[in-house]
Amino acid sequence: MINWIKTDRMRLFSANIQICFFLPRFLLNCLFSCLFSSVASASPQGGPIQWQDWSEDAFTQARTENKLVLLNLEAVWCHWCHVMDQKTYGNPEVAALIKQHYIPIKVDHDARPDLANQYRDYGWPATIFLDAQGTDLVKRAGYIQPDNFARLLNAIVADPTPERAAQQKVPDKFALEPQLQPKVLTELLARHRNLYDSELGGLKSSLKTLDRDHVEYALLQARRGDVFETQVAQKTIKASFALVDPEWGGIYQYSTHGDWQHAHFEKIMTSQAGFLRIYALAYQQFGDAEYLKQAHAIVQYLGDFLTAPSGAFYTSQDADLNQGEKATEYFALTDRARRSQGIPRIDQNIYARENGMAIEALAALYEASGDPSHLRIATTAANVIRQTHQRADGGFRHSAADKSGQYPELYLGDTLYMGAAFLQLHKVTGERIWLAQAERCGRYIASHFKADTAGFLSGLRRPNFPVQPVRHIEENIKATRFLNLLGHYTGEETIHRAAAHGMRYLATTEIALGRIEDSGILIAAEELTRPPPHYTIVGKRNSVDGKKIFAVGLAEAGWYKRIEWWDKTEGPLRNSDVTYPDFDKPAGYICIERLCSAPAFTQDRYRELVNRLIHPTR
Repeated sequence: MINWIKTDRMRLFSANIQICFFLPRFLLNCLFSCLFSSVASASPQGGPIQWQDWSEDAFTQARTENKLVLLNLEAVWCHWCHVMDQKTYGNPEVAALIKQHYIPIKVDHDARPDLANQYRDYGWPATIFLDAQGTDLVKRAGYIQPDNFARLLNAIVADPTPERAAQQKVPDKFALEPQLQPKVLTELLARHRNLYDSELGGLKSSLKTLDRDHVEYALLQARRGDVFETQVAQKTIKASFALVDPEWGGIYQYSTHGDWQHAHFEKIMTSQAGFLRIYALAYQQFGDAEYLKQAHAIVQYLGDFLTAPSGAFYTSQDADLNQGEKATEYFALTDRARRSQGIPRIDQNIYARENGMAIEALAALYEASGDPSHLRIATTAANVIRQTHQRADGGFRHSAADKSGQYPELYLGDTLYMGAAFLQLHKVTGERIWLAQAERCGRYIASHFKADTAGFLSGLRRPNFPVQPVRHIEENIKATRFLNLLGHYTGEETIHRAAAHGMRYLATTEIALGRIEDSGILIAAEELTRPPPHYTIVGKRNSVDGKKIFAVGLAEAGWYKRIEWWDKTEGPLRNSDVTYPDFDKPAGYICIERLCSAPAFTQDRYRELVNRLIHPTR
């Protein structure tokens, strides 16, 4: 059947090829996606195993039938997930053992960020064995050959005792204060510096990618004149350009073999947005045109491949043209040669979490470059996701309603990343609607996702469900930083307390030192100890001079800053912690700690005042 479809589509392709190469690139990609995406996505979903969804019913069935639970947590873009589907789960012996002893559950990790966060260290594919009460028994990472998998299935049935490594390690107590202990701070700083690969850039690891927190912390220290950290940031960023697809743009997820030349070809939104944001911050700080060029290559890819007709963003593009077959030779081809064979499958799910990441990154690129096209793309997507994914109470669903009209569960990441996107949009426009939206998100996070004692959970607690959501470090870093900056914009004590709640989790010794490197915790800890630089423009929003003064604040490097435009016809600022005099022309002010500047009425004078307070050594 698949061969017939492929042949039929090739006839259609041949009949239209002369027209295709004269179409605009965006329309050309839409056409090729329609022609080839379903062929590329063909996989044995209807194979010998009757997969179930992650649900309470599955665990009830396991208890009723005295079986164990097998969770196959896959990524739709993942090469080895496709191989395991075909070779391992398609094996008759494996399928028979699973049918006899297990309730099999298959989950797309992009569709369930709570499970992705819980088992991220074991994938992809992640293979998790649980008992009917939801206790983790055994966890395995990556592809497992059929014979080995059959032996593993039998061994677990014979002895379903939990492996020590399978047990979740949760501290007995969390930090009482939202700050790092001196010994913990010293160790985190040492790890940040010692794990830098001075020869190749990036971290010393067999997998090379852009560790965004590591680089952002280096950028922060570089602004203070640290020569070593300047090298860390610049060398790592430039090395990461090897992961940019030279034909289509966009970022490959990572490279193997300990270098930057062995890319895995999946393109997922977390990578696109994460790299784009760092490239924007680096261009803003160093002014190197190459950073902007590579950022534009990502934006071009998003527009050509991962943008829905509505203006919202899709989730990912597959690593394989034909699932389960390595695509190294394919991605070495030119644009035209690739298209002659087809386009790897695009996951056309639209998730709030991934859209929030993309929106924030695009708005950051606008902040750095001043190119209004980036802001238009970001605001279009933001308005679409508000209409399709936002609940009446301010929280965000992961996706829109499914085919049955039912909505998915609520996860922290969706409201968190959309909140961060709204705050970034407010920062670069001064428009109050975005701050109001960001505050709604912050309040929702504080009221729905706070864990007991410290930190935030990836999902909502489900009464009587055997597996409950857990805290995830990356989400807690992002939540702590977002809520802290939001608190400075709003002056809302509830938001500040929520930020401290997140930091108490991150400051807990077992958490802060639980991984080989966590520069994001260093950033969060530092931001919570000081207010952001506060740039305020007072005057009519349509003023040409006011816009020039506002641009000075936008041009200042770094994410952690508070930029506001106060047009008094719109009413008081949300946080009126500074009193500004009224003039008949636009004026700019800069405040740091408890010191504020005199008013500046021209762009040059404002820049001079900013340099005097923010960069006294220049």
